[in-house]
Amino acid sequence: MDPTYATRATGAAEQSVCVAVDAMGGDFGPAEVVPGALGWAREHPGDSVLLVGEEARIAPHIVGPLPGHVTIVPASELVTMDESPASAVRRKRDASISVAMRLVRSGRADAVVSAGHTGAGVAAAILGLGRLRSVDRPALAIQVVSDHGPFVLLDIGATTDSTGLNLAQYAQMGAIYAERVFGVARPSVALLSIGEEAGKGEQRNQEASALLAGGDLNFIGNIEGKDLPRHLADVVVCDATVGNVVMKFFEGVAQFILDEFRKEFKRPPWGPIGYLFMRPGIGRIRQRFDYESFGGAVLLGVNGNVIITHGRARQRMIGYAVGVGAAAGRARIPLLIGDALGPGQRPESATTVTGEADDSGAQA
Repeated sequence: MDPTYATRATGAAEQSVCVAVDAMGGDFGPAEVVPGALGWAREHPGDSVLLVGEEARIAPHIVGPLPGHVTIVPASELVTMDESPASAVRRKRDASISVAMRLVRSGRADAVVSAGHTGAGVAAAILGLGRLRSVDRPALAIQVVSDHGPFVLLDIGATTDSTGLNLAQYAQMGAIYAERVFGVARPSVALLSIGEEAGKGEQRNQEASALLAGGDLNFIGNIEGKDLPRHLADVVVCDATVGNVVMKFFEGVAQFILDEFRKEFKRPPWGPIGYLFMRPGIGRIRQRFDYESFGGAVLLGVNGNVIITHGRARQRMIGYAVGVGAAAGRARIPLLIGDALGPGQRPESATTVTGEADDSGAQA
């Protein structure tokens, strides 16, 4: 797999798509989101971009004429980071994230990209788009770097307190995502647990293992945290709390390693000289740990393509996130997941909006 989100696996590289961007979301709001989205749009004139938010706050960040395939869609409200996500989404009907979801539901857009409140993004997707009929709970999937290329990790923040059935469904959705978006033939799937032996781990892991062992996925069993950098599986499944901790630990360790290199190469007298010899290799390492190029996490299991990127995302990462949204739109991931899981009813526990759309969900 690679972070460019090539559409070769979907067979729809020429299909034009429209991406709705929550221009108000993220720590930096329109100041970073708008230039990032416009930069991507100018490089992809065959696709359309909808900037959703307050026009008065969006306009100052548009440099030059607005491209003809970019449109501003007004939204007068914003869900802030200190608000309860589900209640805020229900109360603020004209919030930018909610308006963006309605654009997908109406068919005007093929995907939503947001750097805003993760919980609000998940809640708005469930309330505005709905879950796929056979999906109990959705999951956020992201790429994680390893020594043999990135692998898919899910769930990283959509649903806490997952059941064994949830984990088994995450595995199915993650496998479809890896195969159809990244072109991985028959991706291997593993559960992240405290031991690689069968039967180890929490009750939900044991239940999921039993379900997956009897299915048709390429399920290889459990793997431990130390195995993640070795890419023993193309898809790794865990509960949202575990996944969120793993994701942020990877980010922190990567930055720590690069900072240590930087300090050592500044240490006289040999550090600067050593850097001259090591510079090409350091550049390759920095590129490998460049999490911005992965764009963001894809929310799997809802009736639409939703990409939630980092709250601290700058222009560059926003551009990659819009690219992820375009690729997901072309791949028609929700349709593929719906077909794979079948038309059956969701479990009774999921007939109403619960854990993942209320205030108990994990926040990325």
